[in-house]
Amino acid sequence: MPDPLPSHASVVVIGGGIMGCSTLYHLGKMGVTDAVLLERNALTSGTTWHSAAQVRALRHSKNLTRMIQYSVDLYGQLEKETGQSVGWIQKGSLSLATSPDRLTHIRRQEALAHAYGLNARSISSGEAKERWPLMNAEDVLGAVWSPDDGRVSPSDVCAALVKGAKAHGARIFERTGVTGILTKDGRITGVETTKGEISCDAIALCTGLWSREVGAMAGAEIPLLACEHFYLLTKPIDGIAGNTPTLSDHDNHLYIRDDSGGLLVGCFEPMGKPIAPGVLTETFEFGLLPEDWDHFEPMMMNALHRLPALETAEVKMLLNGPESFTPDGAFMLGETAETRGLFLGCGMNSVGIASGGGAGMNLAHAIVHGHTAYDLSEADAKRFAPVFNSVEHLMVRAPEILGTHYEIAYPGRQLRTARGLRRLPLDAEYRAAGAHFGQVYGWERPLYFGKAAEPALKFGRPDWFGNVEAEVRAAHEKAAIFDASPFGKIDVVGPDAEAFLSRTCAGQVQRAPGSVIYSAVLNERGTYESDITVHRLAEDRYRLFTGTNAIKRDFAWFRRHSEGFDVTLADVTERYATLGLMGPDAARIVAELGASEPALPGYFKLGQLRIAGIEVTAARLSYVGEAGWEITCRVADTKSLYTALTGEGAVPAGLHAQTSMRIEKGFCAMGHELDGDVTPVAAGLDFATRKEGGFIGADALAQARQEGASSRIFSLVLDDASAVPLGHEPVYLDEKIVGQTSSCAFGYRVGKPVALAHGLETLAHGAQVQIDIAREMFGATVVRGALFDPEGRRMKA
Repeated sequence: MPDPLPSHASVVVIGGGIMGCSTLYHLGKMGVTDAVLLERNALTSGTTWHSAAQVRALRHSKNLTRMIQYSVDLYGQLEKETGQSVGWIQKGSLSLATSPDRLTHIRRQEALAHAYGLNARSISSGEAKERWPLMNAEDVLGAVWSPDDGRVSPSDVCAALVKGAKAHGARIFERTGVTGILTKDGRITGVETTKGEISCDAIALCTGLWSREVGAMAGAEIPLLACEHFYLLTKPIDGIAGNTPTLSDHDNHLYIRDDSGGLLVGCFEPMGKPIAPGVLTETFEFGLLPEDWDHFEPMMMNALHRLPALETAEVKMLLNGPESFTPDGAFMLGETAETRGLFLGCGMNSVGIASGGGAGMNLAHAIVHGHTAYDLSEADAKRFAPVFNSVEHLMVRAPEILGTHYEIAYPGRQLRTARGLRRLPLDAEYRAAGAHFGQVYGWERPLYFGKAAEPALKFGRPDWFGNVEAEVRAAHEKAAIFDASPFGKIDVVGPDAEAFLSRTCAGQVQRAPGSVIYSAVLNERGTYESDITVHRLAEDRYRLFTGTNAIKRDFAWFRRHSEGFDVTLADVTERYATLGLMGPDAARIVAELGASEPALPGYFKLGQLRIAGIEVTAARLSYVGEAGWEITCRVADTKSLYTALTGEGAVPAGLHAQTSMRIEKGFCAMGHELDGDVTPVAAGLDFATRKEGGFIGADALAQARQEGASSRIFSLVLDDASAVPLGHEPVYLDEKIVGQTSSCAFGYRVGKPVALAHGLETLAHGAQVQIDIAREMFGATVVRGALFDPEGRRMKA
């Protein structure tokens, strides 16, 4: 007799691929003994079963790398725990370079591997040939060898995870489709299935290709789309004996390894083939898509060049299996903004097996503990603008994302598809000024101005170097306009506004109306959820300014903590524009435009005044270290205000200039120096937090102070003006890694490349260190404090 569905489960996992099985296993490990997994077909029947299952540890961030290292450890431990083999084959991976820029790219990866404690080293083309004798190495300039990488059997890994999950009380129901998700007051209450209803407290949505449609049942936006993914399988050939390393020939868009005595040749071609929603229905079980030799032919020619033995190999099949891709190439993990209790583990972008162990652990941790085990903000389920959930946009963006897997990570590289989705009020004016745009949260934001031609991407000094220098000089010597209009803006209104923000913000939000407050927004662990600027407009009214790509996440966070307070929250981001007027001429310009001296607010104050006859709110603060105001007006007035400011000599400046000036001033930024693993104490920002407590995270912060924690963020100035650090470079002292850069730029006001770095707290001011840039060492000096105007006299003048 079939096992009946339970009437209730603490957590229901939907989807029986690697993410669902891993999440279920880890829920059991964390004490959830009544978790249930629902799979409408059979376990692994979606994408998991046909995965090439490579496990390469190195990723672009420490925590993503840490997550895959966890997967490696888990897969080895599972065999001992469950007796189920996972097919772990550890033969390493070999990354080839056939162009100078690719060589720089893989050497940057090698340096990053050292920073994260991974075993990787540069080798010659000759040694690469020795490790892969079938390879044509005539055009190979060099390679990086990573001996600890490997691969697993996807079905065996899932079988081991399921066996372990059942040992902890989990129940699994195959042939059980979800037909509806039940919610009440924006919270998950249960699921409807083809076999009955289950009430539950949380859902882990791990439905791979179908996640967008399943999430819509609960009112959640999950922007992902399936694309076709190809790999060629041959019958056994001479020269393949046993297992080989994975050969990564990314200049030719290929990955290659042995398979049952033959070859597996896979590709991430420059532009993939999208699969429209609805094509893959619930009957797509252990299914494949038709072979497409015309599409694969360019990749086949590349493979024949790299592996001449393919000419005589007998083809077994051209496997075409669907994989899901997100708008930025990272997976989605965590609770959705729209629905409490709905947690995502999907959009794996072809790295599901490598990520699955660690991602499943972190998803279970988020469900049980309310947060991931460590900061994974790059995979936050709440990071996408709603505009990206459009099928039209996904159909053009997802195929490009597939191709970016093997692109060289040039600084300044921008995606080409799904552009122009959100335009600033001054978009036409910026285009007339020769703006080069970058996409942030769907917005087209100027990176620099005066572009004469499309910039060539490179690792050396960029084509826009002179343009940015001119913009910094304008802000330093005259006046520049920095557009902050796409920053998130949240109005908090009501009699409990001060009490609510005193609870949710660590800064001095009790200051009088007319004040500007910088504040950390912390979790119970005392680490960053966000950092914001707060305008107190009246006794019962505040306006919060959040990062451009943080508005969905931050609005959800504040809304979920507003229960019990008499306040109203409103996202007013697109009602107002904000222009930062910065530089020594700023005061003259606003005076010329009618803002009288008594009305102009002082440092960290704001005022309601008229500039060029336009009603504005002017806040006196600076993110670039020059005196000025952030001026907020109605969107309809933006063009008139901009025309007036530029008419008095101000010029527009872009994000590159702002970043350079920010780093010179030692100002931290979310996603760079600040994240969910960092406290204000460690970031050197404890001075901006209240010491009397009463806010979320206060106890953890007090404990950190009591334990003697101190700032871990320091400035670096490089000796060689021609060096081009990009961020994430390891910092060495006496041939030992002591830290890592986070933000880097050329500092035009100090005349040298500059960086912010962490982990240098044991070093004295003036200490000499070295920075590893693509395995070339550059000398640098440690500076405690800002590199430019450390006393802040210019911005307070």
